Amino acid sequence: MVATEEAIAKAKHPVILVGHSYGGSVITQAGNDPKVRSLVYLAAFAPDEGESVAKLAEKKVPGEPSAPLLPPKDGFLIVDPAKFATAFAGDVDAKTTAFMANAQLPWGLGAVGGVITKPAWKGKPSYFLVATNDRMVPPTAQRDMAKRAGATVKEIASSHAVMMSHPDVVTAFIEGADGASK
Repeated sequence: MVATEEAIAKAKHPVILVGHSYGGSVITQAGNDPKVRSLVYLAAFAPDEGESVAKLAEKKVPGEPSAPLLPPKDGFLIVDPAKFATAFAGDVDAKTTAFMANAQLPWGLGAVGGVITKPAWKGKPSYFLVATNDRMVPPTAQRDMAKRAGATVKEIASSHAVMMSHPDVVTAFIEGADGASK
């Protein structure tokens, strides 16, 4: 979050924050900065006050898979490399997906355990790109968070790696997040 706040502080113009996956939690909190014009969630979590990604991820969605994370090791999480392709990037070419699975860096439990104190989506225009074939963040959960945030929603038949499989759609979606009044 500190890196995001520093980037916002350095910005010379209004900012559109974009968050993918647990990065949605980062923009939900950091988006309270007055320089932030709008929030864009890409197959992401959008926690409310008092929630964390970990808390949201605990909620199972009937008929939709849970993220295949390996048990924490030394305080860090990683997607099971054997299940990465199917869960994370099922619509990305196999060579790229294999590289992504092998190159993934573990993320700390603190990243997913950080609790939101003031969700920016309550006061900023929000846009949510729901990946309907996501096996990391259940599509039903994405829709519920988007609705709760009062977000402008677009759905796309995509894996969790929507920015890899549909870069042109993602680019156009972000460009459309001009910060119009909520």
